[in-house]
Amino acid sequence: MLAVFDKSVAKGPEALQSPQSNSVSALKDGFLAQHFSSVYPGSVIVNLGTSGTLAYSLHKQNPLLPRLFAVVDDIFCLFQGHIQNVAHLKQQYGLNKTANEVIIVIEAYRTLRDRGPYPAAQVVRDFQGKFTFVLFDSGSKTAFISSDADGSVPFFWGTDADGNLVLSDETEIVAKSCGKSSAPFPKGCFFSTSGGLSSFEHPLNEMKAVPRVDSSGEMCGATFKVDADAKKETTGMPRVGSAANWSNNI
Repeated sequence: MLAVFDKSVAKGPEALQSPQSNSVSALKDGFLAQHFSSVYPGSVIVNLGTSGTLAYSLHKQNPLLPRLFAVVDDIFCLFQGHIQNVAHLKQQYGLNKTANEVIIVIEAYRTLRDRGPYPAAQVVRDFQGKFTFVLFDSGSKTAFISSDADGSVPFFWGTDADGNLVLSDETEIVAKSCGKSSAPFPKGCFFSTSGGLSSFEHPLNEMKAVPRVDSSGEMCGATFKVDADAKKETTGMPRVGSAANWSNNI
């Protein structure tokens, strides 16, 4: 799968950017979406206008970690993996028996956006299983991205030449536009448009960037780890009643 977000929607951490990255623009002339289509003929490309692009293919997918896509009320979501406590989450969010994982993620996000009874970290932590997802709310121009605590599903991110955020389950796809300004997405973390990167296992702590070095000794993005010594100034998410408020307060 592939997601490219304009930097106005999702700007990656500066530590992801490497000198001499050899990156190019992922969005200009639909470069990365076209490359994805050439690698996976028959793939589905979703144009998000000036906000970016989503794409997915069912080619060579792991049957134990399937890719799912859904759109509900202008909320787009790509999901890969399997959630074990689906029955409990359906009941928690008042969903019918036919709801699958991607619908659960969308409903969980909508609950956060519109009512916010729990911190975002708690909502993601409630997903038990192997997963990664990329969600985009076109109404509030908000991105919400996460990977499970064990990093069970391969997931990578990077920053292209224009500062746009690129995400994929294939490192080669990310590197095509981001070059060396890329790295594995931090396991046990979530990323949002206004809140940046946080650990859902340790939401009170800041994240610390650790530079990556490739086999030739050159900088290659960064990994991110929980900083046990640094606490965030603010915690949780205020209970709010609109998408606009939610996107400003996550």
